[in-house]
Amino acid sequence: MLPNTRFFRAAYGTIMLLLIVYLVAKVSFLFRPIAAMFNILIVPFMLAGFFYYLLRPIVNYLTARKMNRFVAVLFIYLLLAAFLAIFFMSVWPALVAQVELFAEEAPQLMDGFREQLLHLQQNRIVESITSPESDITAQISEYVGRLVNSASAYLNNVIQVVTGFVIAVTTAPFILYYMLKEGDALPHYLLGAVPRRYRPDGVRALREIDAALSGFILGRMIITFLLGVMMYIGFLVIGLPYALLVTVIATVLNLIPYLGPILGAIPCVLVAFTASPSMVFWSLVVTVAAQQIEGNLLSPLIYGKRMDVHPLTTILLLLVAGEIAGILGIVLCIPFYMIVKIIVQHVYNLFLAEKVEELVD
Repeated sequence: MLPNTRFFRAAYGTIMLLLIVYLVAKVSFLFRPIAAMFNILIVPFMLAGFFYYLLRPIVNYLTARKMNRFVAVLFIYLLLAAFLAIFFMSVWPALVAQVELFAEEAPQLMDGFREQLLHLQQNRIVESITSPESDITAQISEYVGRLVNSASAYLNNVIQVVTGFVIAVTTAPFILYYMLKEGDALPHYLLGAVPRRYRPDGVRALREIDAALSGFILGRMIITFLLGVMMYIGFLVIGLPYALLVTVIATVLNLIPYLGPILGAIPCVLVAFTASPSMVFWSLVVTVAAQQIEGNLLSPLIYGKRMDVHPLTTILLLLVAGEIAGILGIVLCIPFYMIVKIIVQHVYNLFLAEKVEELVD
């Protein structure tokens, strides 16, 4: 008879877990249909959940004013349709025009970039730092040329990309409708799978998850929008070429926590350098000033202490998620981490906290 000590029970459990993982790996083909369905549905559900947290406060405000929930959701959809119509009539044509102009003028931009690099290399200060045999200018020019050519190729196909994306997410508005209309009933369905004595803890966990996701999504969108407005106004003041296009790219990249501001500054600097070195300086001034206002004033004011994720943890999550799942992983890793963290904390407090305290004592 095998021993029944704590060590051997833990060893048995580990062996059984590894055996289950091994058997699942051997029959992984059975899960391919599930994986395919997940890949199809993840983008519509992600977009629906994103807009659910953006629009739910408005729906709750209208229902608190005695408006029927169905009418409130329908009213929100009409407002969204009006907003999209205004966007496509005012902002979209200017953005498309800048994209087409950038694609057409990419060769001239590369010539201007090489010319600025040549002037920079002939500067006395730069000459004193680099050796005459240095070929840094040619290398940088080659790398940037590849980058601009790749960007031009992508921008030329932007209409096809947008069309494919629209087709992929046509189900999102329908999912969003039912989430806004019946979203309050979802916790009851989830709690139905929880044993009765743990349901109060389940209610608290769901409330914390809901508050964390709501605060993160609403706060991130408000901060990103305000940052984009500040950068666009600043770029217009200094006369940066393709101000709208550069602002949109930098704003979208800023949705990535911590790494986004650095990535967003790169296209600003590259476009500014095609004009003049002084434009690089002023574009950096605008970018850094906007990011400092965002980081030191807007973020503490909007987030408060709700964004309880260490910067190092965020960077590690972004690197790992980006390697595993690409752009989708980068977008979802922080909300996913917040959900898992809250669940683990509640499970620990329920089942492990007392045992750990006994071991410590």
